[in-house]
Amino acid sequence: MLLQGFDKDFERYAELIATHGLNVQPGQVVNITTEAIHRDVAMLIAEACYERGAKFVDLDLDEPRAMKLRIEASQEDDLKFVPEYVTQKYTSIVEEQGANLKLIGMEYPDLLTPLDPKKLNTVRLHRHLAMKYFYDEGVGKSKAHWCVAAAATPRWGQKVYPELGADEAYEKLWEAIFALCRADRPACLDLWREHNETLQSRGRKLTDLKIKELRFVGPGTDLTVGLSEKAIWKGGQETSTRGVDFEPNLPTEEVFTTPDYRLTQGHARATRPFIINGKLIKDLSINFENGVITDFKASQGADTFEVYIDSDEGGRRLGEVALVGIDSPVYRSGRVFQEILFDENAACHIAVGQAYKFCLDGGTSMGQEEVEALGCNESTVHTDMMISSDDVDVVATTYGGEEKQLIAAGEWMGPYK
Repeated sequence: MLLQGFDKDFERYAELIATHGLNVQPGQVVNITTEAIHRDVAMLIAEACYERGAKFVDLDLDEPRAMKLRIEASQEDDLKFVPEYVTQKYTSIVEEQGANLKLIGMEYPDLLTPLDPKKLNTVRLHRHLAMKYFYDEGVGKSKAHWCVAAAATPRWGQKVYPELGADEAYEKLWEAIFALCRADRPACLDLWREHNETLQSRGRKLTDLKIKELRFVGPGTDLTVGLSEKAIWKGGQETSTRGVDFEPNLPTEEVFTTPDYRLTQGHARATRPFIINGKLIKDLSINFENGVITDFKASQGADTFEVYIDSDEGGRRLGEVALVGIDSPVYRSGRVFQEILFDENAACHIAVGQAYKFCLDGGTSMGQEEVEALGCNESTVHTDMMISSDDVDVVATTYGGEEKQLIAAGEWMGPYK
């Protein structure tokens, strides 16, 4: 059931997702994956997709308690099984140049907490492998329009607003989602066009700097991240192979690129908790030597983190570095959302695992040997870890030998504001 009294906000939000996020084109096939609790929101989005001329909208409604049952009842080998129709479905989304929406927001945020980390990761890993073509071609080369957006739940609301009761927290979280996605204002789409120009202009300036190294310095953090000469900074919309713009994340406040993982050195402290395989990782500190995580500690979720980064050889290497200033509305909200879609847009972050070839000049047309020569990481994992706050500075050293202060005490400096 939709929250009462927010009809216009829900309409604008559905239109934003269909028009700007997915940017559905006439005759396009659309897939919406979400938990069953969000069926009413998904229906609004489906309606907006059909109004834009979608040929077919599939609502893929998931019940996470069924996965919990499976993990508790199954042997390790059985958890590797993924039905062939899953591979076929996501392959067809790519081949038909379709659109895919993942609408996140857990009905039961703590549902998976007591489960075996290894079993959870087995399910995640083998589903990823079954969908590898979709991730490599649909996402990695933008052959599909893809978008991640959020819908509130009462229990998630209480994670973000623990001082409130379930109903009030649910309403407050919806208000925050609408505001952070600019869907609380009639000029929503115009505001997003302006915001994209800001992010893309910042990305162009950073690309033109020809950054060789980024150094993050703050409490518990002194980390150097190296970039190749072919690194491209991205932000905001992507362009599909149809030649159509779409917005991968709603909201988004970051500019990001692909590092040369081999050049990562130093240590970092996560400034916000984050979730892996349904489990919260808190107070993470990590050390890198010669581009690889050599050790780490966390007050919660260390076993889950270890299983995750040991999924494959690339799991302990960097695949992304992103810059976010404290001007971010997510940061200014003063809340930790315990959901990466929001928390990654509150702070600078690094991600272990899979790198984006589209953040390298000519990367999507390169062979595997070429991207490996640039230190572009390959992995079945990818998760963001926030490493900045109003105490962290970021300094760039260019290939020309100049030093540029990009962020001071969390705030963008100079032409990058």
